[in-house]
Amino acid sequence: MSLNRLELEQAVMEIAPILRGGWIQKIQQPAPDTLLLDIRVPGQTHRLLISSRPDTSRLHLTNHPLQNPPTPPAFCQFLRAHFQGARIDGICQVPNDRIVEIHCACKAGTHTIVCELTGRKSNILILDADRRILRNLANERDLVTQPYVYPAQHGKDRQETWSNRFPGSLGGNFPISAEIDAYYRDKESTLAVDHAKEARLRVLRNTLKKEHRRIQAWREDLDRAARYRDYARYGELIKANLGTIAKGADHMTVTDYFDEQLPEVTIPLDRTKSPQGNMDDYFRKHRKHIAAERELTPRIEQAERELERFRAELSALEQGTWTPPAASPSSSSVKARIATRNNRPSGETQRRGPFRRFMSADGLPIFVGRNARENDELTFGLAKSDDLWLHARGAPGSHVVVRLGKGADAPVETLRDAATLALLYSDLKKSGKGEVVYTRRKWVKKAKGQAPGAVTITQEKSLHVSLDKTRLDALKVRSAGE
Repeated sequence: MSLNRLELEQAVMEIAPILRGGWIQKIQQPAPDTLLLDIRVPGQTHRLLISSRPDTSRLHLTNHPLQNPPTPPAFCQFLRAHFQGARIDGICQVPNDRIVEIHCACKAGTHTIVCELTGRKSNILILDADRRILRNLANERDLVTQPYVYPAQHGKDRQETWSNRFPGSLGGNFPISAEIDAYYRDKESTLAVDHAKEARLRVLRNTLKKEHRRIQAWREDLDRAARYRDYARYGELIKANLGTIAKGADHMTVTDYFDEQLPEVTIPLDRTKSPQGNMDDYFRKHRKHIAAERELTPRIEQAERELERFRAELSALEQGTWTPPAASPSSSSVKARIATRNNRPSGETQRRGPFRRFMSADGLPIFVGRNARENDELTFGLAKSDDLWLHARGAPGSHVVVRLGKGADAPVETLRDAATLALLYSDLKKSGKGEVVYTRRKWVKKAKGQAPGAVTITQEKSLHVSLDKTRLDALKVRSAGE
């Protein structure tokens, strides 16, 4: 449950006087719906947490750091560009509502951070001096440039039904914030476990279905190959009687010397093939049977052992005895088999691949294809539409992709790092210098009818680079550190 109107009023009344006149020193976005503002006031720094998560939307001071993503999201980058170093002129709550406004004096004039902490439709919006919307955390594009209008109120909080969950009994300078922080830290830990269980349950159910289908397909292949079990004997019998087989015969009857009773057996023949061809065909099919036994039997046994582990974990989930791995959140968006074996995190977690991997001077990941197939997979599989794509102009070489946040531009040093790698892994390497083209991944298209890795590009720009040994050494060091 989010903060109700009166709880939010308590929190604002506690923090507003101390933060008024403070300077925003640092801005972080540790989660898609959470902001942290480090605000400097004379003699100390306070950390303001603003969360628009639907089930835990709130605003209060906190002393606990949160882990940040390696690349700041686009909304965080926008805030840093406009609010880093801004002065807070005031923090106020809209009367009778769960909306808090933070008025700031920025380089470009007065701006306002509007925190709509209204539960399911919570949002954080940035307004200019004319109260027009510049950006919003929910990324509702139709709101941008529109005059801000307070949302309609539905189901207002009523004081007579409000229970005071945060009376401020912990003591300290900000007792209400301390209580809110402690309460929601526990609540979000519980929610994280619940979400992890739900995600794991989906993964396991999908995995069980896939494993059942996989085992069934292998068993069918094994059954088909089992028909060739006796074909080596037939091949040997044909070999022993090659000279007696009439051309165009569709069968032959011979004594089976492999059986102690010496019965006569009839062996079907393909009349379109020679006796030698029929013999080779029987031997080939018997080898297929042997290969199937050798390859499929251990696969089936291993898959069945995995199924048992999956069923045991599913049973623990359904009985409520399952606990998530300590170092891993949800694994819902990783492939089922990999997630099950390694407990890797979901989501922002990047899809792994066989590409060369580097880290730019600005901490952004750079991927480089090793061959035509990898180029194709990198550009049209791993890369997202807003990622930066590079290639040496007019020469065969690797595709290079820089992972960028939505709407973000590549820093200058990152661009030069990636361009240097594009030159290094191309036919221009011998000359030590050359021109590299770059564009957004969304402007790269597959060349119709061409080999893998062949593309056409638009909206491209170019950069002339030389192979800088110092830069390459730094890239290798950071790559090794990863």
